[in-house]
Amino acid sequence: MNQTVSYYDEYAKGYCVATADADMSFCRNKFMACLPAGAYILDAGCGSGRDSKVFMDNGFIVTAMDASEKMCTEASKLLGQDVLKLSFEKMNFHSEFDGIWACASLLHVAKSEINMVMKNLRTALKPDGILYASFKYGTEERIAQGRLFNDYDEGLLRTLLESNGFTVCDIFITEDVRKMRQGENWVNAIARKCLYENPDIETIEEGKTI
Repeated sequence: MNQTVSYYDEYAKGYCVATADADMSFCRNKFMACLPAGAYILDAGCGSGRDSKVFMDNGFIVTAMDASEKMCTEASKLLGQDVLKLSFEKMNFHSEFDGIWACASLLHVAKSEINMVMKNLRTALKPDGILYASFKYGTEERIAQGRLFNDYDEGLLRTLLESNGFTVCDIFITEDVRKMRQGENWVNAIARKCLYENPDIETIEEGKTI
């Protein structure tokens, strides 16, 4: 992960320029449709701040974070507000957000650490909060261009979410929207935080799930 963060520190400005025009409106609109007006959103791994800006322009209250200091600097310029320098592993939010937007960011978390990170994300959400996450399509764990990538397909992503206390609302495949990346696919998920980590265990008392 340190190697991946170093990559983004080194290439922050170029990466922001290269992704500024990436049209994520299809995924963003699906995510925003699940949220109440004026919802609190955590942009977890915000990169350039492109999506945070759209959320803010639509009346949402946004907290943006990124593990790369240089990315935080670039994003704060765009957003006109501070961006938290924070990794997924060190998140310590508790029921603060109606939605978490993790666009092309969780894919850099090692499979050995992903369950811990998912627990942190779940804890950060309010009851019934919404998570959006996207990964490059596949099944590999690999190093490419100096960065760690973990690829998921529909089955792997569903298992990851359901085993960490989320109910899957939608899983869908999209093509990379960046120029020169046509033909590369992404798997996307929108999931809702379950009230309890294991929703399949029931108790007779008061008819509640525990």
